[in-house]
Amino acid sequence: MQTNSLDRARAIERPTRDEMLQRTFSVQQFWNQNKELFKEAWKEWEDSTGQTAVLDSSLYDPKLRAAVEQAWEDPTKEGAVKDLWEEVFPGVYKTQFFDPQRLNVLRDYLEDVADAEIPLRPPYGISLNRGGAMLDERSEGHLGAPNFQTFYRGLMDAYMRPISRLLFPDIVGFDTQTFGFSIQWQADADTSLRAHTDASSVTLNINLNLPGEDFSGSGVRFFDRDTRKVSELTFAPGTALIHHGSVAHESMPITEGERSNFVLWLYGDDGQVPRFGGGETILDPRERWSVPTTQSDGFAPF
Repeated sequence: MQTNSLDRARAIERPTRDEMLQRTFSVQQFWNQNKELFKEAWKEWEDSTGQTAVLDSSLYDPKLRAAVEQAWEDPTKEGAVKDLWEEVFPGVYKTQFFDPQRLNVLRDYLEDVADAEIPLRPPYGISLNRGGAMLDERSEGHLGAPNFQTFYRGLMDAYMRPISRLLFPDIVGFDTQTFGFSIQWQADADTSLRAHTDASSVTLNINLNLPGEDFSGSGVRFFDRDTRKVSELTFAPGTALIHHGSVAHESMPITEGERSNFVLWLYGDDGQVPRFGGGETILDPRERWSVPTTQSDGFAPF
């Protein structure tokens, strides 16, 4: 009996989690050989579940959304976007990114994704991330639902890239490529992620926890290489932290509850990132609020 792509994707024999994290050759073959199958399966899943127009701009914080939309219409008014970001540590900025009252829409969607039973690749290098998924369409085993990919591209192109250029002008030209993954850490199952820097020009970390969905621990500790200052930051539902990838940081142990996040990167072709301490870039506002004309397959950080 002929089966559809969704049924075949759900029934396929898949590598173990350990094999995926170890990047064995057989795992690479698995994703390559089944790329088109999983692409069709996500389309069928979305059609069969009515997941068509769930993710849209209403998910963003109203103040941020209004300021960003205004800047796209008139780049000279981009100062209203910058004013929403508070520098909470040297080179680290924070704002309300998603609307806490709408976050349940995104979280429900991600829970439906987990229940879809279509194979998803856990992010390499983050072995403690038991519920995470790759988000970018250039990443093997990514969350390939068409509606999600439209939302993801809008987030990266309309929000993250111009905001990153506004706060960190030196990343211009090192922001043509995108990368993203989700996190879901649990107390008693996940511990911490040791101090590290990212292979990115800029990193955006968004808390997806719902109001009242509390957790203990799991702050992000930042290290300033000039002053040796160390500060542990926490962020409320829907808030985001953004910083150069070269800023050292560490995720602290979660001791109670669960933590959900998006972690998003920008970097240049072939993995290029700006040199730390490079000169300031002067950019016309109209250039900030633009999308690169091409994106190559480039260098995959994970």
